[in-house]
Amino acid sequence: MNSFREELCNSKRVVVKVGTSTITYENGDINYTRMDRLAMALSELANQGKEVILVTSGAIGVGVGKLKLPGRPSTIREKQAVAAVGQCELMHIYSKLFSEYSHIVGQILLTRDVMVNSSGKQNVINTFETLLEMGIIPIVNENDSVAVEEIEVGQTDTFSENDTLSALVAKLIGADLLIILSDIDGLYDADPRKNASSKKIPTILEITPEIEKFADGAGTQRGTGGMVTKLNAAKIAVSAGVNVVLANGDDPFVIIDILKGKEIGSLFVAQKPMCILSQSRCPKEGG
Repeated sequence: MNSFREELCNSKRVVVKVGTSTITYENGDINYTRMDRLAMALSELANQGKEVILVTSGAIGVGVGKLKLPGRPSTIREKQAVAAVGQCELMHIYSKLFSEYSHIVGQILLTRDVMVNSSGKQNVINTFETLLEMGIIPIVNENDSVAVEEIEVGQTDTFSENDTLSALVAKLIGADLLIILSDIDGLYDADPRKNASSKKIPTILEITPEIEKFADGAGTQRGTGGMVTKLNAAKIAVSAGVNVVLANGDDPFVIIDILKGKEIGSLFVAQKPMCILSQSRCPKEGG
């Protein structure tokens, strides 16, 4: 176990992000087994005394399945309506699954304006801190039913997708670790789906222009984020002192193994030292 991986074992506050492709099947239907494994893994961490925050995509995808639509709608207004249905169903599923493991969840829906407004930002921090103090697991998503940023991917002044949202949340609440679960095993020096000789990069000490060149392509048809968005998210997080691990979410129990220091996925090492925005997480002078 290398020293960087060993540090992950001591992570107290952990943000886990899952994409639509992780919690649904190829046909768009909900993958209940995987969602159950996710709830079990996060509940195990909470039982160990970890503070766990889940950032989840999937409102539109779950809405499509709930309404038995042939595919994702094409217009913004239809996507927002489907997201309203899907978000309700998504939280119902999470609440039921986590309750099986004796944990309560709370929903936090965010929009970009709240995250950049100073008073709104502090209110968000207060909500997170209070939920965690009460032993409640916050479940975060962008408010797709009123915001169009995530479903109009490509705008530079928006979340664009939940990879960025998860990094901003990790930064905001002073997390120790951000785990991004996706349909890929980590960062490769070439697209492994196109190049059989590509090699995974287990540890990234700095996101250099050379590293950025390795990112290419968009996400799956069910999701919105690709490797470029994950690298951008990693940049945000590591610059705020948060370690980031990108790993495959086929079995969500990799979360447990990551926190045991096992070499899973790609680790983006946090830039230290850093006083996190949440003042309660900042070390005192002389301490």
